[in-house]
Order: sequence, then C-alpha cells, then structure tokens
Amino acid sequence: MTSRQSADRQIVVLGSINMDLVARCCTLPVAGQTLSATDFFEVPGGKGANQAVAAQRAGGNVTMIGGVGDDGFGSRLLHGLRHERIHCDHINVAGRTPSGLAMIVVSDSGENQIVVVPGANAQVGPEDVERCAEVIRAAAILLVQLEIPPATVFHAVDMAHSAGARVILDPAPVPESGMRQDLRGIDLICPNETEAAALTGCPVDSQSGLEQAARQLHDRGAKNVAITLGASGTLLWDGESFVTMDAIPVDAVDSTAAGDAFAGATAVHWLESDSLMEAVRFGNAAGALAASKQGAQPAMGTRADIEQLLQRQA
Repeated sequence: MTSRQSADRQIVVLGSINMDLVARCCTLPVAGQTLSATDFFEVPGGKGANQAVAAQRAGGNVTMIGGVGDDGFGSRLLHGLRHERIHCDHINVAGRTPSGLAMIVVSDSGENQIVVVPGANAQVGPEDVERCAEVIRAAAILLVQLEIPPATVFHAVDMAHSAGARVILDPAPVPESGMRQDLRGIDLICPNETEAAALTGCPVDSQSGLEQAARQLHDRGAKNVAITLGASGTLLWDGESFVTMDAIPVDAVDSTAAGDAFAGATAVHWLESDSLMEAVRFGNAAGALAASKQGAQPAMGTRADIEQLLQRQA
C-alpha cells in the first residue's frame, strides 16, 4: 500500500503533551552535583505529541488526543501541533491547570536525564477516551505511551482492539507501581532495553536476556515485541523467530526523542506496507535522524529525510 493510498487511514495518538525545558551540559550531573549549563532552550515535547509529529512528518494522517493547561505553554503547544497539520480537535484545555513539563539535561555525548511534571496530562481520563470513542474506533492504528494515567491508556487499547484497529504501545515511562500484566490487544510493544528489564525483571545485558524479556512480553499477550537497543539496533520477536535489525550509525547529539521517532515512523510504514520488519527498518532510520539533532519535535525527520538516509545506508 502506498502513502497516497493510506492517506485517509488515520493514526490516532493518545498521550502526553509537554513543554520541554532543556539544558545542555558537558556531562550529566550526579547526585548532589551542581553543573553550569552551556545552553538552554524551550521546545515542544511530550511522548504523545512527539510521536504524533514523528508520524505526521513521516507521511501519516494523525489525530492527537490529550490535554494541555490554560497557560502560556498550552497555547504554544497547541499552535505547534496545528502547524504540523495534526488534527487537534480532541485535545482538552484544562482550566486552572498547568501544562505538562519535562525538565531535561542533555550531555555532550547525547545522553539525557529527564524529570516529568504531568500537569494537564494527569487529568486525561477514561471519560476522555469515551468522548473520543468514535475517533478511536475508526482508527487504523492507535499509538499510546504511559505519560498519561495507565487506566486511560488501557481503556483506549481495549476499545481500539475491539474495533479492529492495530495498537502500538511504547511502554514509557514504566509506572513505578507496575503495568497491567495482560497485554492482549497490543499488536506491537516497543520498549527500550531499560524498560524491557523493568517490565519483565529479566536482565538484558546479554542476547539471551533480551530474548527472554521479549518472550515474556509476548506470553503476556503482546502480538509482536520490538526492543530498541540504541546503537545496536532493534530486536524483533513475532512469537516465531528473532530478528535483529541493524541501527543506522549517526553522530549522536540528543537521544531524547529517538524512541518517539521510532514509534511514530514505524506506525506509518506498518500501515502502508503491512510488513512489520520493513516498518521497523524505517523506524530505525527515523530514530537515528532524531538522535542526530537537538530537541524533541524539531528533531523529527520528514519522510524524504528518512528515505534519503535509508538509501545512503543501502
């Protein structure tokens, strides 16, 4: 299926919308340490909004469901999503509530530390899913993360699955209280190594440990598992065979939104091609592009960018 043929098939993203407050430092601070930043900037973020932008730029037709506060950040965040031509009619503006914030420190090597203040994201509840039921049931793919309440996420997962939509879960951040064990209804779960370990309790410092974690997530109901491994690529498990998809080498600048770029782009290509392996390859390229640039949403590559990188790699 071509991009043009799939243009009317919507990807619905339910998730967080944040303003990222980013400081760049030579290294990441350790406990009790004060460092001087070399730069600071504000940039639209939030895992849900990042993935919506990634999917839209990769050629998707995207609707965003979420919430912002009635503050200056909220209006800027909405303006940015509309500028990306994302459908925003189902984003609630919560009264007397701050918008979500993420405070991010990025080192010169591209590693990061992140503290998230949920704000309006914490108020996105199952009633919002019911309010948007028609949109969710009509989706070709529902893309969700865990920066809004998990009860809301899984209510939408069950609704979309019952309607025949594909569901992709990026299980980040892993809730401190744990995540629902039953993963039935999820067509693809895509944790990174750290998240896979937190979800399963499996050590992931070896190939056998990674495979054990993937099998456990599959046994819990997820139809396909893609564990992203940074510079080592992505381990894909479909319940029958393991495939390691190579990463595309880039000079890492900021890895903050690489996983979001992967999820959004993978959703678009999976919808178009119906080949998960090809979709993961496409997602790997999108993640590499994002890691090679600074910021979250500004780092998301266009479809042309992604295809050009894949051609150079080939």
